[in-house]
Amino acid sequence: MEIKIPELSLVLLIGVSSSGKSTFAKQHFKKTEVLSSDNCRAMIADNAVDQSVTKEAFSVLHFIAAKRLAIGKLTVIDATNVQSKARRSLLRLAKKYHVTTLAIVFNLPEKLCQTRKQQRPDRNFGLEIIQKQHYDLQYSLRNLKHEGFKQITILNSIAKIDKSEIKLIPLACNMRDVTGPFDIIGDIHGCFDELLILLQKLGYQTQFSNSKYTVIHPQGRKVIFLGDLVDRGPKIPQVLQLIMDMVTTGNAFCIKGNHDIKLLRTLKGHDTKLIHGLAESIQQLQTTSVNFHNQVIEFISNLSEHYVFDAGKLVVAHAGLPEELQGRNTGKVFEFALYGKVIGRDETGLPIRYNWAADYKGLAMVVYGHTPVLNSQWINNTICIDTGCVFGGKLTALRYPEKELVTTTAKQIYYKSAKTFF
Repeated sequence: MEIKIPELSLVLLIGVSSSGKSTFAKQHFKKTEVLSSDNCRAMIADNAVDQSVTKEAFSVLHFIAAKRLAIGKLTVIDATNVQSKARRSLLRLAKKYHVTTLAIVFNLPEKLCQTRKQQRPDRNFGLEIIQKQHYDLQYSLRNLKHEGFKQITILNSIAKIDKSEIKLIPLACNMRDVTGPFDIIGDIHGCFDELLILLQKLGYQTQFSNSKYTVIHPQGRKVIFLGDLVDRGPKIPQVLQLIMDMVTTGNAFCIKGNHDIKLLRTLKGHDTKLIHGLAESIQQLQTTSVNFHNQVIEFISNLSEHYVFDAGKLVVAHAGLPEELQGRNTGKVFEFALYGKVIGRDETGLPIRYNWAADYKGLAMVVYGHTPVLNSQWINNTICIDTGCVFGGKLTALRYPEKELVTTTAKQIYYKSAKTFF
């Protein structure tokens, strides 16, 4: 049985004493990844089963777990975890550090655990402890799926435990091994003509044949698109086709933007308001085939909300991303990466967003878009390159690692905003 675990997550081993949790942990995880309540007791009292220091032991366990999660390390908790109170504190810890929590439950018969316990001279507590733990476990199994675990695996026999294999799954955002060089392009919003001009300025060679685009840079550079490919502009299907072809052939990366997500929901049949340029997308896509619609659905569905490149030196997210959310994969990361943090509304009704860049102290360069600016400027190693092409501004690219900005001016104002940007 293969158990897939995200490379960054908090894993709770759940089961009564003598159910095989510690043996399983030793077999499948690095020693440094496993935090054992027994080991914490031993560190404090020189005795792994000294129940008088349980509170202190779990204080140590939580402290180390927090430090590991803060720097993005897989953490496995080897404790009974049969009571909801114990699990809640660990779930809160995972939420604080924006990582998912998984449970692996060792649901063996009580009698088997009692027998095993009697064969372990280092476990000198009474059999009634096993009985109480088993009762708590069976009670917990009724509600475990409602507690906030991303994944729950229940192992009901020794055979299942012995046949289990752990497979670590890289997070979708993890592109640390991809080092570039890149050309990062801001919000396009259907401005296809300007995109072609910008690609040419950047040195890319574009060909179109058999209904497919081939876009190649002679020096092997790749493009990163920052999302918001659609809405408002005049040639949305063409933009989608070109970028989908570039991503498919490995010549580009793309992250999703909030406009892309809304189009996806509409194409999937959800009830959405045709505002903020969505009507233009739907109208233009009506001239394309159902097959093309399905390709767009699959494409947007598979996009990540952010990427971490070049050993963590470069982070791209549509609306930017503070350091504590980078390389994580929770709902809060998704929301911030796509929308930012809204703290109010201006006189035109447009959102006022928290200026996270002003407080940024992270080591990674963060390149983003989402909110149009007149000119791109560096703020604390972050830069917004949405320069409002669809509103009559410019389409901007940032060369990485050179930090060189390349722009092309919009041919016209394609969409009038409630707020004057340019």
